[in-house]
Amino acid sequence: MSTTANYQAAEQLLRRPAAPGELVVGDKVRPQWIEDGRRFWYQLRDGADRQFVVVDPEAGTRTPGFDPMPFVAAPGNPLEVSSPDGKVAVSRRGHDLWARSGEREWALTSDGVPGHGYGYGPDSMSYGTLMRKFGLPHMPPALTWAPDSSKVLAHRTDQRNVRQTHLIESRPAGGGAPVTHTQHYAYPGDADMPLAELVVFDVDAGTTVFAQCEPLLMPEFSPIMAGWAWWSEDSTTVYFLSRPRDQHTLTLNRMDASSGEVTVVVSETGSNRVGPNQLIYGTPIVRVLADEVLWFSQRDGWGHLYRYDLHTGELLNQVTTGQWLVREILHVSEGVVYFTASGLVPEDPYRRTVCRVALDGTEFAVVTDDSLDHVVTVSPNGRYFVDSASTVDTPPVTVVRSWSGEVLVSLEQADISRLLATGWTAPERFRVKAADGTTDIYGVLYKPRDFDPSASYAVVDNVYPGPQVNRVEPCFDPGGMGMDAEPLAALGFVAIALDGRGTPGRSKAFHDVSYGNLAAAGSLEDHVAALHQLAESRPWMDLGRVGVMGHSGGGFAAGRAMLAFPETYRAGVALSGSHDARYIGLGWAETVDGPDNPEAWLRASNVEIADRLEGKLLLVHGELDDTVHPDHSLRMADALIAAGKEFELVIVPGSEHLFIDRMAYVRTKSWDFLVRSLMGVEPPAYRPAPIVIDPEVLGEMV
Repeated sequence: MSTTANYQAAEQLLRRPAAPGELVVGDKVRPQWIEDGRRFWYQLRDGADRQFVVVDPEAGTRTPGFDPMPFVAAPGNPLEVSSPDGKVAVSRRGHDLWARSGEREWALTSDGVPGHGYGYGPDSMSYGTLMRKFGLPHMPPALTWAPDSSKVLAHRTDQRNVRQTHLIESRPAGGGAPVTHTQHYAYPGDADMPLAELVVFDVDAGTTVFAQCEPLLMPEFSPIMAGWAWWSEDSTTVYFLSRPRDQHTLTLNRMDASSGEVTVVVSETGSNRVGPNQLIYGTPIVRVLADEVLWFSQRDGWGHLYRYDLHTGELLNQVTTGQWLVREILHVSEGVVYFTASGLVPEDPYRRTVCRVALDGTEFAVVTDDSLDHVVTVSPNGRYFVDSASTVDTPPVTVVRSWSGEVLVSLEQADISRLLATGWTAPERFRVKAADGTTDIYGVLYKPRDFDPSASYAVVDNVYPGPQVNRVEPCFDPGGMGMDAEPLAALGFVAIALDGRGTPGRSKAFHDVSYGNLAAAGSLEDHVAALHQLAESRPWMDLGRVGVMGHSGGGFAAGRAMLAFPETYRAGVALSGSHDARYIGLGWAETVDGPDNPEAWLRASNVEIADRLEGKLLLVHGELDDTVHPDHSLRMADALIAAGKEFELVIVPGSEHLFIDRMAYVRTKSWDFLVRSLMGVEPPAYRPAPIVIDPEVLGEMV
């Protein structure tokens, strides 16, 4: 039974991402590098208290009591992007770009018009509602400075022919009548999508050079902000990745920054989506060296590095090989590449290991020789890396290492005493078989507070189907942002979260299960199989009282679970759910199901099978959700009404996709629904307080 104490414990876990340091101290070390990477400082948060520590890796020292103020730049205009030397800043004005140096200001462009302007990405990923909540008219401009501060790479965005959609703000913050917000938002199969025309501005010479190629397709993110376009170290060349709409070919291009001439460096074509990282939104695993290119490819069934000649495009050799996945290039020096890989830890293929190998593919070695998961930050000078090592049930230990793996400085060992005081217990990492009876799948199980093995507990499956990211990270992250499993366990549920077939982080074949199969929602059949296998050895899991809860793509998956597996899932909460793939942003649906596959988009519509609902369903959506529009939940509601089904619907006025300023209300509403539906009791009268989001973690949430 869920009590006031349980709600208070769940509230603390829900608050943690918004206010780091409340329950766990020393688990997040974010280095701020100074003196060209020779030293760095970080802050240690303990509730409201902050301590600053300076670290000198060469001297092997960690000194608390550091004053960071001499190294902290005065707060600037959040809408400006400053040059590396700090002398010039560029911002957007209307649809044009302007530069500022001291009191002097001048226009870099003057021909920007609505739908065809400079420095912004697609409207569908502009976070317009979120920016307005924080008092900003828009995101900072999408651009990147050349290393020598002489030039700026930006793009002119063309959305003139892209479909326009509309949101109604029923109660504007300034009062008055409802306000209409219009955005460009292309649906799957639309003829027109946003385009990005790369352009270089020479700030000193006052010249403008456009790339001599077709504009880049921009289905979701600015290519600059996504890391698909970058400068050479000598500031003379721009490298950028391009891909056709079917995503079957990936090309690395070279642009001469002076002439705009574009040439192809490397190109690869596959039978389905080809990308620079298996995590669809991950930073490209591509590195341009002096005369060579390191290129990520899954051509052998796993994600590995290949070496090409920069000038001829000739394949020189495969650099890494084996039944594991390269996750990130960390550093390249003296003919050796250092990188993280997953799949080298037998008990958990998702854990990341730091490795090295010579560029000719010889002398492979593991740098972090243990079974932990390693999250790494490399110093700007490339001489050291900050390493946070943990597992889902092992709090992180953070150190500075050399590339030989030697610990140079010990930084923090996370203190979880206050977390334990809430009744939290470490989750259990599990491995079961997928629905095919052969494939291993992995997840985590969270037990309720005051767990009693002789009792019987309702179960909630906290879902997110990918296929762009994993639902479960292999590191220690209690109450992680967007993850509701641990608060649900605090309420008295057994909560599980897992990655079924079709999600990333494993082999190409494992990931490709989702290709053309968005309707499977990350292989929900694997979730059902997992529940039954877990309950065989855990009789305290009551499979007669199973619920499901998810957000965004997870909201779609929660709805799909209720409709496709009504014999398993008795209650579901779908937050900001993308319930109809035909009307979601085309980048999402086409990346999974292809650019010309209306039958697949139809299969991925919960609206079309709403008449299958048997259990209890709660739909929640923000009226200003400009990522997954509220019409998704309204379409679903309409279909349920037409089918004569009982359900609950909450439209949250003024809220966007993440429910930033209504998070406590939305989560409490969800908890109450699941407590009533699965526990059969009335929730306590206690109501969690509103959550104030710490600006330092806002970027991570977005």
